[in-house]
Order: sequence, then C-alpha cells, then structure tokens
Amino acid sequence: MLNTLEVVTTVVVGVMVGVEFSVAFVMNPILNALPEDSRQLGQAHGGRMLGAVMPVWYIGSLALVAVWAVAGRHDSGAGLVVIAGALLALSVVMSILLLVPINNRNKTWTPENRPADWKQQLRRWERFHYVRVAVIIAAFALLVVALV
Repeated sequence: MLNTLEVVTTVVVGVMVGVEFSVAFVMNPILNALPEDSRQLGQAHGGRMLGAVMPVWYIGSLALVAVWAVAGRHDSGAGLVVIAGALLALSVVMSILLLVPINNRNKTWTPENRPADWKQQLRRWERFHYVRVAVIIAAFALLVVALV
C-alpha cells in the first residue's frame, strides 16, 4: 500500500511540475509573442483556467506528501519526503501571497479595462512563477530520490 502511495504521489507531483514548467517555458513565451490584445486575452483565459485547477492540485499534492511522510516515517527516505513537503508548503504560501493576487486581477482584464501597468504586473507574476517552479522541481526531485 505504501509503495502505491509513493508512486501515485510522485506521479501527481511530477505532472504538476510538468504543467507549471510548461507554463513558464512554453505557454508564456508563446503568449508573450502575440499582439498585445491577443496576449492579454490569452493570459487572462489561462489565469481563469489554471486558477481553477491548480489550487486543488497543489493542496492535493501537499496532502499526498504529508500522508506519505507519516506512513513512511520509518523508511530511509522519510527525511527527503518531509523536506519535499516543506517545499510544497512553501510553494502554496508563495502562490497565495505572491502569485494569486496578480492572477486574480489578470483574469478579469480585457483590452478595454486592463490597467496601464498590466505588462509589468504579468512580468512580476512570471518572475515569482520561475521561483515557484524551481521550488516544486526541487520537491519533485526529492520525492524521486526518496523512492530509491
């Protein structure tokens, strides 16, 4: 049962990392290359779509890691799982404090109502997102190592 939990948790976190990596290094560069109105509309739509899914994914991943940490507390990789959980908790805190406020504004913007500094706000979101991606990649790597 613990082995199943470990694999499911690692896959769930790994897919989340893949989505966030793709946002940072594939989707945002594509959107940033579009004309301003299309770019802004695409980023607002992405913010609405992913803003609805990612909170559940982040909290669910953290919950799975917490269960793994408790259930596998006597395993040799338990410390790595706890550190991975702490990193995922950090990513949730970062999201709530830094990224979600910008995303909540962005997802309501249209070309007609966006603020003058919309590009600066989205660049700020991207910088925070790069840091968050690094944090969740580190957590994922620790989970993979804990499996061994």
